[in-house]
Parts: sequence; C-alpha cells; structure tokens
Amino acid sequence: MIWILTISITVLLVAYANGANDNFKGVATLFGSGTTDYRKALTWATLTTFSGSVAAFFFATRLVKTFTGKGLVPDALISNPAFLAAVAIGAGFTVLFAARFGIPISTTHGLTGALVGAGLAAIGSELGFGALGKTFVMPLIASPFAAIALTAILYSFMHQARRLFGVTRQTCLCIGKKVIPVPGLELEGGKVLTISELKIPEIMIGNEASCEARAIEAYEGKILGISAQSVLDFFHFLSAGAVSFARGLNDTPKIVALLVVAGGLGLKWNIGLVALAMAIGGILGARKVAETVSHKITYMNHGQGFTANLVTAILVIFASRLGMPVSTTHVSCGALFGIGLVNGKARWNVIGSILGAWVLTLPVAAILSAGSYFMLSRIGG
Repeated sequence: MIWILTISITVLLVAYANGANDNFKGVATLFGSGTTDYRKALTWATLTTFSGSVAAFFFATRLVKTFTGKGLVPDALISNPAFLAAVAIGAGFTVLFAARFGIPISTTHGLTGALVGAGLAAIGSELGFGALGKTFVMPLIASPFAAIALTAILYSFMHQARRLFGVTRQTCLCIGKKVIPVPGLELEGGKVLTISELKIPEIMIGNEASCEARAIEAYEGKILGISAQSVLDFFHFLSAGAVSFARGLNDTPKIVALLVVAGGLGLKWNIGLVALAMAIGGILGARKVAETVSHKITYMNHGQGFTANLVTAILVIFASRLGMPVSTTHVSCGALFGIGLVNGKARWNVIGSILGAWVLTLPVAAILSAGSYFMLSRIGG
C-alpha cells in the first residue's frame, strides 16, 4: 500500500510538471500573434487538453503499453515498485526544473530518459537497446524535422492561396501614450521634485482592432462574404484547440502507464487524476514557458501562427493513432522553427538554447532516475 501511494504521488508530480511545461504550447501562437491574451489562451488550452486526456481512454491505449517499458526492460522489472517510482521521480523533476526556468522540453523525452536510467541501474547491459532506438528515439528525432518541413511547405501554399482569394495584409499607424514611472528628482538647493509618472506619446504600426494587443498585421478582404480576419481567427482558435487536444491525447497515456502497472485505481480513475494534475500544473506554472514559446522563438503573424498549429495538430494526432511516442514539444517547437525559417525572423540564440536543453533532457532524467532507483531499491529491500 505504501508503494502504491508513493508511486501515485510521484506520477502525479510528472503530470503536474507536464502541465506546467506543456499545456500552453498548443495555444502559444494565439498569444504570440496577438490574437488573444494570456488568460484566454490558457483557459482554452486547459479545456481542450483536458478533453484530449479524457479521449485518451478510448483512442490511445497503445501508448499506455509503450510507456510501461515493455520490450525495453524485462517484465519482472516493470512491476517493480522501486523502478516505477524512480522513473516518475527522474522524469518529474527534470520537466519541473525546466518549466521553472521557462525552457520548453519534452515530457516524452524525460520519461524515455528516466526509463533508460532506472533500467540501466537495475539490469545494466540487459536493457533492450533495440527497442529503445526503434520505439522511442527515432520518433523523437524525426518529428521536429517533419514539423519544420511540413510547416514551410504548407505556409508557402497558404500564402499563395491568400493572394488567390484577394486577401491582403492591412497595417495602420497607431498613436497612443506610454506611461513611465519616474522616481523623485533632487533639485538645486536640496529640494526634491516628486513625479509619480511621466506620460509620453507612443507610435507603433499595427491594425486598428489589435493595436492594444500589440499585433502588427491583420488581413483585409472577405471569404464567402465574411471578414478574412474573422475567419482566420476562428480557425486559429480551432487549430490551437486541436493541438492542445492532441497533446492531452498523446501525453496522458504515457503518464498513466506508470499508474496502471502499479496496480492502483482503475484506468478511468487514473486518467482522471492525471488529467486534473496536468490542468493544475498548467494553470499555476505555465507562464515562463508561455513567454518563451510565444515571443522568444520567432515573430509570427496570424497566418503563420495558424499554419504552425495546423501542422502540429496533424502530426501529433496521427502519431497518437499509430502509438508512436512523438513529443508535442518537439513538434510544436519544430513548427515554430519552420515559421522562423520562412519569415527570416527566427531568434537563433533562443532556438540553440532550446535544442541544447533537448539534448540534456535524456541524460539528466536518466541520472536522476538511476540515483532514485539505487536509493529506493535499498529502502524497499
């Protein structure tokens, strides 16, 4: 009973960390392009991710089997509570640490590293390296490159389609005021002039409806008699919801797998608890990662953000249906990298830091899980 409780707590830590690091990635383009604000984007992400988690019970059970570690480690080790708890600790703390510093890493990658680390600590060279490469590593490596290529191709196609429909970009000159707080100023004679704030004119280029949201481009024209910008915003929200739904569909089974093997509550209860922990993690801890993926990777306009979301949703849903453990983080960030390549506004120093974090995720999670298994196996013994 103690082991089941321990495993449940550590697995819910993984779910919380996953929510903090991953929940906002599906709606990052809504926030980054100025289509909506942070609070509305987060609310939409929370609702659609939770829906995807519930749907995982019906459509993604193959991923539950994949992330029990079957084929990677012997069946006897899969049911070892020290092994399960060590995997959860390694993955959970790795992802939570990254979220704390606003680094978008993959929970899938963290779980894979943790499985390897705890497996090596337990059985050494008997680890199934063939299954590791085929089932885990190849999808993780291939998915961001697929996202980059597909985003570049699809955006070029949609760019031409926009011109064909006669939809043009609209900009305007927005004039307002900027408020700057000013401390007290010391004058001659020891007198102090106190000014609480200074208001100065501010000029920016933007569209009339969204200057306040800091979006600098909108689309002018109509599609079937409806404003092109309204149509795009609707489908942008829809695609963001699809990405978040796909993330819940793909990530929830990976985390639930550890609870299922531990023999705790039934599958429905396990999925419900994991989904709830993911939602709480996103609400409380997503802000720093949100700023990174929304504003620091690349500039994006409405159409570019929609394209990136569409590519991410297609790839992740397709992978979930086939039981392939791709990372929503790798796919969504790969799509944003693709947008940066297309528009020439990628911030390569940020992208380089993210790629470096991705490389470190697996060994860090492996080290933490191996150390955890070493201690837990002796406590349990």
